[in-house]
Amino acid sequence: MNNLQKKVQKFTEEHEIKTKVEIRLLDLVSEAGELSKEFLQATEYGKAEFVPTQDWAAELGDLLFCVLCLANTSELAIETILQQTLEKYTNRIEEHGQPGSEKKVTE
Repeated sequence: MNNLQKKVQKFTEEHEIKTKVEIRLLDLVSEAGELSKEFLQATEYGKAEFVPTQDWAAELGDLLFCVLCLANTSELAIETILQQTLEKYTNRIEEHGQPGSEKKVTE
């Protein structure tokens, strides 16, 4: 567990805000929606150039907190997960020239 995860774990324990993984996941999705909404508002729904605002930073912080809580609740080390993801993307770039999966969405 890295320092960020430890800080979040200590905070959630001190403030008695530990909860189940299902609730953490829903909270993460909710915060992602709030970050998306902030982007839309900051760009006037795509009419203006995006410039990060204080509200954007706050929402991004909320999202990071949720990701770290979800990792803690799942008992996973976020740095290990990130390293595995970077390796996966590196392999995809070497094999296919881009980091996205080659899976096609079907209707």
